[in-house]
Amino acid sequence: MSAIASPSETLVDPASRKFYVDSMQLMTDGGVPFLVGGAYAWSRYTGIERHTKDFDVFIRREDFPKAKKVFEAAGYESELTFPHWLGKAFKGDDFIDLIFSAGNGVAVVDELWFDKAVDGVVFDVEVKLIPAEEMIWSKGLIMERERFDGADVAHIIHSVGEYLDWRRLIDRYAHLWRALYAHLVLYGFIYPFKRSQVPAWVMDELNARIVDETHQPDTKEKICYGTIISRQQYLTDINKWGYKDARLEPLGNMTAQDIALWTKGIEVDGAK
Repeated sequence: MSAIASPSETLVDPASRKFYVDSMQLMTDGGVPFLVGGAYAWSRYTGIERHTKDFDVFIRREDFPKAKKVFEAAGYESELTFPHWLGKAFKGDDFIDLIFSAGNGVAVVDELWFDKAVDGVVFDVEVKLIPAEEMIWSKGLIMERERFDGADVAHIIHSVGEYLDWRRLIDRYAHLWRALYAHLVLYGFIYPFKRSQVPAWVMDELNARIVDETHQPDTKEKICYGTIISRQQYLTDINKWGYKDARLEPLGNMTAQDIALWTKGIEVDGAK
């Protein structure tokens, strides 16, 4: 099975293309299950081409040690950049991101990612792409000052909303469902011509939750969920205003050490 290269692929220089193909082959031969995401999955779902320098590969956290061993045996260098969500494998100036969660500790890669993955072709290699639902789950919780993925969420719904497993998507968001609801309200504002891409029952269910919560008293615990959607913009709330960090275990999936390292990374990213 083959496909005509997309503009995203043809803009990749030959050396990097070979690096990506070789990397995928190493994981396949080494028994490291992986899914391709990023611009390549994005293009598959929306038809919109996007060229980035990143090549995003999604793996289970428990498979990182195996991936590290496979890559280093082939002469690559590797690092566990952020233990709670991201590693890298690189050779010279080329690298791939090995992603097993999101930076906020949510959207952890589990078996469902692989069970619901879709077939795709990247650089003439047959691969599995991350599911659209999981892409929305991850992107829908990125609302940084310098990056807001709401348009990505809207474009995915616009393109494949009628095929989405909406029950799974709602369940993925779990107690963070208000973030999904916010995106769906915005979607109806952006695309009144295609509002039906979001089933009526989805909006009815989430509307009912809003009505119920609106008539309930404020929560007893002083928790800020802002850190889930932005690692920088709500630090004042945690450090000065006395709010609990929703990312922190047991409510969230991150340890205090994870949060400290991820917060320190703001300085590094800001210097780029």
